[in-house]
Amino acid sequence: MKPANSVLGGYGTTIFEVMSKLAIDHGAINLGQGFPDVDGPEDVRRTAAEALLGGLNQYPPMMGLPALRQAVADANRRFYGLDIDWTREVMVTSGATEALTDCLMALIEPGDEVVLFEPLYDCYLPMVRRAGGVPKLVRLDPPHWELPVEALKAAFSAKTKLILLNNPMNPTGKVFDRAELEIIAGLVEAHDAYALCDEVYEHIVFDGLAHIPLMTLPGMRKRCIRLGSAGKTFSLTGWKVGYVTADAELMSVLAKAHQFITFTTAPNLQNAVAYGLAKGDDYFTGLAAGMQGKRDRFRDRLGKAGFAAATCAGTYFLNVDFRPTGFDGTDEEFCRRITTEAGVAAVPVSAFYQSDGAVRHFARLCFAKRDEVLDEAAERLANFFA
Repeated sequence: MKPANSVLGGYGTTIFEVMSKLAIDHGAINLGQGFPDVDGPEDVRRTAAEALLGGLNQYPPMMGLPALRQAVADANRRFYGLDIDWTREVMVTSGATEALTDCLMALIEPGDEVVLFEPLYDCYLPMVRRAGGVPKLVRLDPPHWELPVEALKAAFSAKTKLILLNNPMNPTGKVFDRAELEIIAGLVEAHDAYALCDEVYEHIVFDGLAHIPLMTLPGMRKRCIRLGSAGKTFSLTGWKVGYVTADAELMSVLAKAHQFITFTTAPNLQNAVAYGLAKGDDYFTGLAAGMQGKRDRFRDRLGKAGFAAATCAGTYFLNVDFRPTGFDGTDEEFCRRITTEAGVAAVPVSAFYQSDGAVRHFARLCFAKRDEVLDEAAERLANFFA
């Protein structure tokens, strides 16, 4: 038989699926895959249920329900001072992953170069390559994930179509500061490129830091595409509701890809997300504070067990150096061993790198779990390495 697509056919099962299956097989606490173990706000869920039973359940508008598009525009103004025309500059998608696909398919021509930071979220490279893009990787390393400015400059060229910026960044937990964003913005403008900004963790930022969308910087309004996620903002990852904000002219191109990929998203969920985005400031500050508390609690207990944590300024994820525990194998060996023998599943950080010489002594663990689960996981690891 003729072979399948050479790009997608060449990828195996994701590391998340591998480690999750291993966790199930061995009854391990799964801190490998990034999702909360408690559902989000009850009033948001109730709004979705009521809309399902009492509302229309046929195709909603392709660009999304007006209520949600207005809510996204209002949130952009409320949190970041962005003046967004909801009728022409907001689009609803079935999750941020669909939004990424729409944008990459709409913008990339075969041979276009795309700048990406590694370690990177696992779906980025397959999407870029399937669209015909040529990835140009810029490497960040633990424990502090500093931006390598010269390497970033070298990654840009006349062929650069866009940079894919994940901020706050999975899997590092890095939050790019204004000085770093100004460097990125300058390169984007100098090379007449776009910036595709995956900002799904925008409301999960710690230590008094502020999330700064690249779109708010001078010269970036017409070049940036901003992606948000109700799944992350409301701890409802299974809903798969995302939203895209972009200049009207750019959005008209993105919408053409969206109409042929997913077309639309469940209307009851859209209604509920619109309700959720209008919640008071206490909800959003509480989300960040709650996650920061979990980060601190888990980091402290892992530190007592002998692990050294890398900088984590946002997201759900803590990356730890396991060498102080005495384990001298690779990160993949470490993750398999703690899953099968200690009963805690993690993800090897090297799985997020593509370049040679990947970091092989860090593991990523998700702390978006109940406190008792985090405590039990830390205790199991402490006992195992004792």
